[in-house]
Amino acid sequence: MSEANIEKLVDTLSQMTVLEMSQLKKALEDAWGVEAAAAAVVAAPAADAAPAAEAATDFQVTLTEVPADKKIAVIKIVREITGLGLKEAKDMVEGIPKVLKESAPKAEADEIAKKVADAGGKVTLKGV
Repeated sequence: MSEANIEKLVDTLSQMTVLEMSQLKKALEDAWGVEAAAAAVVAAPAADAAPAAEAATDFQVTLTEVPADKKIAVIKIVREITGLGLKEAKDMVEGIPKVLKESAPKAEADEIAKKVADAGGKVTLKGV
């Protein structure tokens, strides 16, 4: 394929909508008898994901749920964990889901999860 043809193809693809790209992906998968790698990851059984999380040494801690009657207590914990001011912590709690800690060792992540749970909120830990 010549360089001019490649540039033309890139220009054409750049003008496609997300829906058109999705349809193109499906058509290429059907034509070539393959499945896109990202789809294979989504289709992986949940049992395969659990060992990967257990093997992780650092975790991302995300605030996922705060009951209305526990909001003040959770804001206090968020301030303690993040060092944010009152307004920033309140905005974070009201804008859930929000990442409280990008990367924390397992012990620290568990401690944060416990503090948030004790205050009435919920977090998720994701291995990084």
